Amino acid sequence: MPNPGKIGLVVFVVSTVAVSTSCREEQIREVSYNLVEGWAELPEGIEAWGQTIGVEIDTGGNLLVFQRCFASNCIGRDEVPAFLKYNSDGQLVDSWGEGMFVWPHGFFLDADGNIWTTDARGREGKGQQVLKFSPDGKVLMGLGTAGVAGDGPNTFSGPTDIAVAPNGDIFVADGHGNNRIVKYSSDGEFLMQWGQEGTGPGEFNEPHCLAFDSKGRLFVGDRVNERIQVFDQDGDYLAEWPNIMASGIHITEDDVVYVADYQLREGIVIANASNFSEVGFIPETLPEGVTVDMEGNVYVGEVIPRNLKKFAKTLGPPRTVPQE
Repeated sequence: MPNPGKIGLVVFVVSTVAVSTSCREEQIREVSYNLVEGWAELPEGIEAWGQTIGVEIDTGGNLLVFQRCFASNCIGRDEVPAFLKYNSDGQLVDSWGEGMFVWPHGFFLDADGNIWTTDARGREGKGQQVLKFSPDGKVLMGLGTAGVAGDGPNTFSGPTDIAVAPNGDIFVADGHGNNRIVKYSSDGEFLMQWGQEGTGPGEFNEPHCLAFDSKGRLFVGDRVNERIQVFDQDGDYLAEWPNIMASGIHITEDDVVYVADYQLREGIVIANASNFSEVGFIPETLPEGVTVDMEGNVYVGEVIPRNLKKFAKTLGPPRTVPQE
């Protein structure tokens, strides 16, 4: 039986109530995130988690997990699945992806429920690619040249993440080797790229993760430069969020951004996507991937230490405070 453990605290303003012409009051609620111990069951024959790189909620409310074959990579583990699917009770309902990856990395679900991945290393004709899967796990598209590293329009060198815009355009963070963002059309035609190694606007040092906000702005976790850069979909620089080492980013429909930062902040940073104002923090996790379900529960994939975690969201009673 999963056990909850106390963890993080966030305060949100729920509503503002005018009580007179000269005085206003705010009603706030404290939001706690409690670690649910032992939430997800492991597959039969597996005794411990490996490096868990990506987590996403599918259209049915299930948690999809992308992980490195319960090890640090999938080399020599062709019988072990890379994908796991859990229902809301933490029961394993499906698994697949055996023998398909070298080093699972980027993970994204589009609006149709299609699954997008990056494989950030190459070996024996596999890897260094972006793969698109149908919701039931059939390969629909591949970008890059299998097993071949490069810096051209049809090769990658350590692709770290992928995101798909509402119009279907595909954005790839080619981050571990090339320090660039590559843009493709929905059918995989190369459109453009931007970025090089550096610290200026539009330059990168390990662009590691991608996410779109509701305005269609692209957030790029420029990890080693300790910042998130924001661009329009033509690669034009818009803004910067400093002092954060993002390994994973999730942005909700109402533009709350959850940043997995296991290196600098050592937890989940919760903020407003429009202006980067921080509203909360979940400590005591070293997260690589992060996602949020419809109830606001937070799921974390950890590479160091190797784990999958659920933080259950709980609302405290409303509290009224004066507003200046």
